[in-house]
Amino acid sequence: MCIVGGKAAPGYDMAKRIIKLISAVGETVNEDPEIGDLLKVVFLPDYNVSSAEVIVPGSELSQHISTAGTEASGTSNMKFAMNGCLIIGTMDGANVEIAEEIGNENMFIFGARADQVPQLRNEREHFNVPDGFYAIVDQIRTGAFGWAEFFQPVCDAVCGGSDRYLLANDFEQYIDAQRRVDEAYADQTRWTKMSILSVAGSGKFSSDRTIREYAEDIWDVKPCRRPMPKSNAPPKAFGEAEKM
Repeated sequence: MCIVGGKAAPGYDMAKRIIKLISAVGETVNEDPEIGDLLKVVFLPDYNVSSAEVIVPGSELSQHISTAGTEASGTSNMKFAMNGCLIIGTMDGANVEIAEEIGNENMFIFGARADQVPQLRNEREHFNVPDGFYAIVDQIRTGAFGWAEFFQPVCDAVCGGSDRYLLANDFEQYIDAQRRVDEAYADQTRWTKMSILSVAGSGKFSSDRTIREYAEDIWDVKPCRRPMPKSNAPPKAFGEAEKM
């Protein structure tokens, strides 16, 4: 099952169209007579902490695929890593820190690096766009998932010079990363080892360490001893020996 979660601010028109596209793809896949019983695509509305308490421990692969340098890959991937879920993602946001702790070999990294993004954006009108990428965009344009007119702005946003987030540039690397995921998952011993190393290497992301560093480096506060609870025992007489 592929679960997608997200929210859109009231005025965020493009996000709303993308959410609708995810739902439309889900309807098509889930009702397909050949694969509908093998794969489900679900958009989870109102994703929140209560939902995460169930989803994060139960996930095997988490996708954090924002364009490098946008810092859009936040800290939720740390929660997945700490629960043994492997990550497929770009070198953006917290993915960078996670890779430093658990090793690139225990993640599925793909895509342009942050220092490459500015030049690639300047050259994006001259990309050699993979045929497979435009084939997918054309499916959406021609109504394979319905709502063709509604999805038109989404298609326009990822083509040619409009492709600010370099989807076309990273597309083939993403497909290759998914291939590497399939190979690793087929070897359950290897997958389990990667999962264990992900958990073992994620100690840095403990909230205890984070709060301690904030206290020392930002807040400049010192720890204080927790007051001991008052005893309900009657006071001892002066000089009374402890009974063993």
